[in-house]
Amino acid sequence: MPDVSPLDAGAAGLFGPHNLPYGVFATADDPGRGRIGVRIGDQVLDAGAAARAVGSPDAGLLGHPTLGPLLAAGRPAWRRVRAAVADWLTGAAHRDAVAPHLHPLSEVTLRLPIEVADYVDFYASEHHATNAGRLFRPDGEALPPNWKHLPIGYHGRAGTVVVSGTDVTRPSGQRKLPDDASPVFASSARLDFEAEVGFVVGAPSVWGEPVAQGAFADHVFGVCLVNDWSARDIQAWEYQPLGPFLGKSFATSVSPWVVPLDALDAARVAPPARDTPLLPYLDDADEQPWGLDLRLEIRINGHVVSRPPFATMYWTGAQMLAHMTVGGASLRTGDLYASGTVSGPRPDELGCLLELTRGGRTPLRLPDGTERGFLADGDEVSITAWAPGRDGTRVGFGEVTGRVLPAR
Repeated sequence: MPDVSPLDAGAAGLFGPHNLPYGVFATADDPGRGRIGVRIGDQVLDAGAAARAVGSPDAGLLGHPTLGPLLAAGRPAWRRVRAAVADWLTGAAHRDAVAPHLHPLSEVTLRLPIEVADYVDFYASEHHATNAGRLFRPDGEALPPNWKHLPIGYHGRAGTVVVSGTDVTRPSGQRKLPDDASPVFASSARLDFEAEVGFVVGAPSVWGEPVAQGAFADHVFGVCLVNDWSARDIQAWEYQPLGPFLGKSFATSVSPWVVPLDALDAARVAPPARDTPLLPYLDDADEQPWGLDLRLEIRINGHVVSRPPFATMYWTGAQMLAHMTVGGASLRTGDLYASGTVSGPRPDELGCLLELTRGGRTPLRLPDGTERGFLADGDEVSITAWAPGRDGTRVGFGEVTGRVLPAR
């Protein structure tokens, strides 16, 4: 049993009682059984065991090996369970009952926090879209004509969403340089990361009924970090006219912790001013918008290369959800949708190597003297983030990390 009380464990830091992110973990003595965990400081609370120990009526929801039943239970249950867990961890009445169910973070294995139903990826940063457009269309308009009218997105591959710490094999596929007479089949030579923010859907919706922006918090359980790995050379050859396919589908990494929306009240901000009128279902001028002040940091092999600000995103998570469902598509518990690359206006706020190196033309120099236009085999990419919390606290998101393995 950890030699620290629940209250002491969560008294300060990025993972105090103001945060309480959810995940799924296993222990060395029982590696085959997943358990719902709540992070508090540098420990993980076995939420199901703690609920049983205190006689909670929510022991059934928390005793599953996945987050699915809790996600599906809806917002009233999310708030009730969150308040209960905070009480267990900070109240003296439950200290003795809860303490045996705290596990050191260093001694558990973190698993994929959700069973991913569908995966959608957006393109919501004006800075990223403009920078990429200038690289792809140097003689044309940087933004496509629809970009400021709707959140552009594509459906990804749910089956290749993996948890942080999973190695990523360099993909192979067709690629063709502009001067080549025909394409070749080869491993990607322009492998990239994309620092993104993901939204985890809890409560489902009815097929055929759009979900309005005002219902965002009733359906979205929380937020995680995403690295949408991208094979730029495969992507460039295949994406017209239907968009990304093999250049994106080989792997998408997510952080092991899902931060509840209720932990992000203090991080809500207005999105950047928009210069294009929006259709009513996307117009958020008359309600409190769901811009979020998240501060990301990207490292390659431990070296910080960028700090993108999520507050600069043109489209909010609520607008993405409204657009994703406006045609009648239903939400399912475990749906994941991501923001697209998060980039700011400054050179040190760009969220992928495509932008940071101008398509590989101006490589990054790392502290060991090596240069990167795109990722090399053996490179490890790590994305972390925090957001302002209540009363001057900070809300941590953990990290999403992946190492590049050679092509098979």
